[in-house]
Amino acid sequence: MPKTGIKADRKGADQHPHPPGGLPSLLLDWYDRHRRVLPWRFAPGDVADPYRVWLSEIMLQQTTVATVGPYFQNFLDRWPTVQDLAAAELDDVLRAWAGLGYYARARNLHKCALVVAGRHGGQFPETEEGLLSLPGIGAYTAAAILAIAFDKPATAMDGNVERVMARLHAVTDPLPGSKPTLRAHAASLVPDRRPGDYTQALFDLGATLCAPRKPRCILCPWSAACEARKQGIAEDLPAKTAKAAKPTRRAVAFVLTDARGHVAVRRRPEKGLLGGMMEVPTTPWEAAPVPTLASSTLHAPLAGIDWKMLPGTVRHTFTHFEFEITVVTGRAAGAGGGVDLIWIAPDALGDEALPTVMMKIVRHALAKGD
Repeated sequence: MPKTGIKADRKGADQHPHPPGGLPSLLLDWYDRHRRVLPWRFAPGDVADPYRVWLSEIMLQQTTVATVGPYFQNFLDRWPTVQDLAAAELDDVLRAWAGLGYYARARNLHKCALVVAGRHGGQFPETEEGLLSLPGIGAYTAAAILAIAFDKPATAMDGNVERVMARLHAVTDPLPGSKPTLRAHAASLVPDRRPGDYTQALFDLGATLCAPRKPRCILCPWSAACEARKQGIAEDLPAKTAKAAKPTRRAVAFVLTDARGHVAVRRRPEKGLLGGMMEVPTTPWEAAPVPTLASSTLHAPLAGIDWKMLPGTVRHTFTHFEFEITVVTGRAAGAGGGVDLIWIAPDALGDEALPTVMMKIVRHALAKGD
């Protein structure tokens, strides 16, 4: 298996002219004074818990530190160990995850807990190969766990690290094509001493000083060595290949209530986007214009409903497309109905595994409906 995250990446790197221990030592000294206090971070001298490291790294994928904090603490309170998480029902995990987005992470989180608890006796593997064999763990996450949880030299490349390396070495080739070059530069700097702290220090440097806009170079411990600062191009890096415009998909959402005022939801298929999550029933998500009310009701969750189209549109951004939803509302004659429908009181919807886009739809219906 190719080594995608460990120190073997140093071979072939263009070595930056710094004395042994120079740049890493400068960064570690800065980190010891300015390290961020984060819910998943361990105090100096404490032994890291691989479960907490893994949980935080999965949550932080595509999600901000500020958003993750409360979710992380809630998961720890409910499932303090990987064995506890493995014993949980998937529905409970999905409910606790609702709002974090990228819901495949939640399903893989539960699958990974089952594997670690069942096949590895509750202990995370301490090798790259072992970590990469676990559900939901790729090259970045494996390297981060190796470094932070087990204090092993590893090259964990996230957006912060790419930005720091592009500026430090003035790499002007655009992403994503420059990723191998940036990885080689990053791998050449990983120290054997305190690699876990060094990895977190690099994350902190990118998040606080070497920010995407208006980098605070005057405060940076690597300022003197930074080629982009010397050339006056730090804010222009990393360069990125222009992205194509996102396509738009459209659908009609059916917000159906019964005589008690309960809202009808159903579970999405396990595979695919928002797999296994609860949803407000919709028409297929297509690039075509929104269907007429008459044609869209062919996909309605119940027949014989007098549907009313609401003004306005709900919009939501996914990674690969924009989503526009027209909302229609209707009232079922009795209490409940529909074999695949689950009827939830409005004030209990927050307890369900409803993704953000579905909560937007419900809020729109409540705001615009009668």
